[in-house]
Amino acid sequence: MTEKTPLFRRQASTTDQVTDLVESVKAYARQETVEPLKGAARWLAMGTIAAVSLGLAMVFGAMGVLRLSQDLGGTLLDGSWSFLHYFITLIVMSALVWLTFSRISQRSLAKGD
Repeated sequence: MTEKTPLFRRQASTTDQVTDLVESVKAYARQETVEPLKGAARWLAMGTIAAVSLGLAMVFGAMGVLRLSQDLGGTLLDGSWSFLHYFITLIVMSALVWLTFSRISQRSLAKGD
């Protein structure tokens, strides 16, 4: 059995080696900076959209609770007792905010893609 060996090996020139080194450094820099920044931007965009949506839902929910309280209270809570509608709304919305924050965990925020 004879092994085939190449008759000659092409030695990479110094310029080829430098070019390969520069390309490797560029690829590494891109991998370690640009791609994580894209991921962070995507995470930030989704968080912003979620925060705006949740904020709008809370505002409309508060208006709904206030209106419901005013309708159900009738004339009993008019006059000097009208502040009670706002207090009821504050209590209900505080409970919803607490529930929302209780569902957020550090573990779910640290998950990878």
